[in-house]
Amino acid sequence: MGKTMPDNQIAGAILAIHVVVIAFNVAGLIVIPLGAWRGWRVVRIAWLRLLHLAMLAIVTGQALAGRACFLTIWQTDLAGGGPPTQPLIMHWVDRLIYWPLPIWVFAVMYVGVFLYVLALTVLVPFWGRSRATWRQGG
Repeated sequence: MGKTMPDNQIAGAILAIHVVVIAFNVAGLIVIPLGAWRGWRVVRIAWLRLLHLAMLAIVTGQALAGRACFLTIWQTDLAGGGPPTQPLIMHWVDRLIYWPLPIWVFAVMYVGVFLYVLALTVLVPFWGRSRATWRQGG
Protein backbone atom coordinates (compact mmCIF):
# COMPACT_ATOMS: atom_id res chain seq x y z
CA MET A 1 0.00 0.00 0.00
CA GLY A 2 1.25 3.54 -0.79
CA LYS A 3 2.22 6.23 1.65
CA THR A 4 -0.52 8.24 3.28
CA MET A 5 -1.10 11.91 2.58
CA PRO A 6 0.26 12.99 6.01
CA ASP A 7 3.50 11.12 5.25
CA ASN A 8 3.81 13.01 1.96
CA GLN A 9 3.09 16.31 3.72
CA ILE A 10 5.72 15.58 6.36
CA ALA A 11 8.19 14.62 3.60
CA GLY A 12 7.44 17.96 1.92
CA ALA A 13 8.02 19.80 5.20
CA ILE A 14 11.33 17.99 5.65
CA LEU A 15 12.32 18.99 2.11
CA ALA A 16 11.49 22.63 2.94
CA ILE A 17 13.58 22.46 6.13
CA HIS A 18 16.39 20.85 4.15
CA VAL A 19 16.34 23.69 1.61
CA VAL A 20 16.56 26.24 4.45
CA VAL A 21 19.50 24.36 6.02
CA ILE A 22 21.31 24.17 2.68
CA ALA A 23 20.67 27.86 1.99
CA PHE A 24 22.00 28.79 5.46
CA ASN A 25 25.13 26.72 4.96
CA VAL A 26 25.85 28.00 1.46
CA ALA A 27 25.10 31.60 2.45
CA GLY A 28 27.56 31.32 5.33
CA LEU A 29 30.32 30.31 2.91
CA ILE A 30 29.82 33.57 1.05
CA VAL A 31 28.60 35.98 3.74
CA ILE A 32 31.40 35.29 6.23
CA PRO A 33 34.34 36.37 4.03
CA LEU A 34 32.31 39.11 2.34
CA GLY A 35 31.07 40.39 5.70
CA ALA A 36 34.56 40.35 7.15
CA TRP A 37 35.81 42.39 4.21
CA ARG A 38 32.87 44.82 4.45
CA GLY A 39 32.96 45.05 8.26
CA TRP A 40 29.53 43.50 8.85
CA ARG A 41 28.94 42.71 12.52
CA VAL A 42 26.71 39.74 11.70
CA VAL A 43 29.77 37.63 10.82
CA ARG A 44 30.99 38.03 14.42
CA ILE A 45 27.84 36.58 16.03
CA ALA A 46 29.21 33.52 17.80
CA TRP A 47 26.02 31.42 17.97
CA LEU A 48 25.39 31.82 14.21
CA ARG A 49 28.96 30.86 13.37
CA LEU A 50 28.92 27.92 15.78
CA LEU A 51 25.59 26.73 14.34
CA HIS A 52 27.07 26.97 10.83
CA LEU A 53 30.16 25.04 11.90
CA ALA A 54 28.10 22.40 13.74
CA MET A 55 25.73 21.83 10.83
CA LEU A 56 28.60 21.33 8.43
CA ALA A 57 30.39 19.06 10.92
CA ILE A 58 27.29 16.85 11.20
CA VAL A 59 26.84 16.54 7.43
CA THR A 60 30.57 15.92 6.93
CA GLY A 61 30.61 13.26 9.65
CA GLN A 62 27.61 11.51 8.14
CA ALA A 63 29.19 11.52 4.68
CA LEU A 64 32.50 10.19 6.06
CA ALA A 65 30.53 7.42 7.77
CA GLY A 66 29.02 6.55 4.39
CA ARG A 67 25.54 7.80 5.27
CA ALA A 68 23.34 10.37 3.64
CA CYS A 69 22.09 13.35 5.64
CA PHE A 70 19.44 12.30 8.16
CA LEU A 71 17.00 14.78 6.58
CA THR A 72 17.47 13.01 3.25
CA ILE A 73 16.86 9.64 4.88
CA TRP A 74 13.71 10.85 6.68
CA GLN A 75 12.30 12.45 3.55
CA THR A 76 12.99 9.36 1.45
CA ASP A 77 11.41 7.04 4.03
CA LEU A 78 8.29 9.20 4.30
CA ALA A 79 7.90 9.89 0.58
CA GLY A 80 8.27 6.24 -0.38
CA GLY A 81 9.14 4.99 -3.83
CA GLY A 82 5.79 5.52 -5.52
CA PRO A 83 4.90 8.12 -8.11
CA PRO A 84 5.56 11.70 -7.03
CA THR A 85 2.60 13.40 -5.37
CA GLN A 86 4.40 16.66 -4.71
CA PRO A 87 3.91 19.95 -6.56
CA LEU A 88 6.13 20.50 -9.59
CA ILE A 89 8.27 23.14 -7.85
CA MET A 90 9.06 20.70 -5.03
CA HIS A 91 10.02 18.09 -7.63
CA TRP A 92 12.55 20.52 -9.16
CA VAL A 93 13.90 21.58 -5.76
CA ASP A 94 14.24 17.89 -4.95
CA ARG A 95 16.28 17.35 -8.13
CA LEU A 96 18.41 20.42 -7.40
CA ILE A 97 19.53 19.28 -3.95
CA TYR A 98 19.67 15.48 -4.40
CA TRP A 99 22.42 14.63 -6.87
CA PRO A 100 22.83 11.02 -8.07
CA LEU A 101 26.49 10.70 -7.08
CA PRO A 102 28.29 8.14 -4.91
CA ILE A 103 28.49 9.04 -1.21
CA TRP A 104 32.30 9.27 -1.35
CA VAL A 105 31.99 12.26 -3.74
CA PHE A 106 29.86 14.04 -1.17
CA ALA A 107 32.32 13.10 1.58
CA VAL A 108 35.18 14.73 -0.35
CA MET A 109 33.09 17.84 -1.07
CA TYR A 110 31.90 18.16 2.54
CA VAL A 111 35.41 17.71 3.96
CA GLY A 112 36.64 20.48 1.65
CA VAL A 113 33.79 22.79 2.67
CA PHE A 114 34.29 21.98 6.35
CA LEU A 115 38.02 22.75 6.12
CA TYR A 116 37.12 26.05 4.41
CA VAL A 117 34.76 26.92 7.28
CA LEU A 118 37.44 25.98 9.82
CA ALA A 119 39.83 28.32 7.99
CA LEU A 120 37.19 31.06 8.10
CA THR A 121 36.92 30.50 11.85
CA VAL A 122 40.60 31.36 12.18
CA LEU A 123 40.69 34.11 9.54
CA VAL A 124 37.41 35.73 10.64
CA PRO A 125 37.21 34.99 14.37
CA PHE A 126 33.93 35.51 16.15
CA TRP A 127 35.47 35.82 19.58
CA GLY A 128 37.31 38.71 21.21
CA ARG A 129 37.64 42.11 19.57
CA SER A 130 36.76 42.47 15.92
CA ARG A 131 39.84 42.63 13.74
CA ALA A 132 39.69 44.73 10.59
CA THR A 133 42.56 42.93 8.86
CA TRP A 134 40.40 41.82 5.91
CA ARG A 135 39.24 45.37 5.35
CA GLN A 136 42.76 46.74 5.41
CA GLY A 137 43.95 44.06 3.01
CA GLY A 138 46.21 42.10 5.30
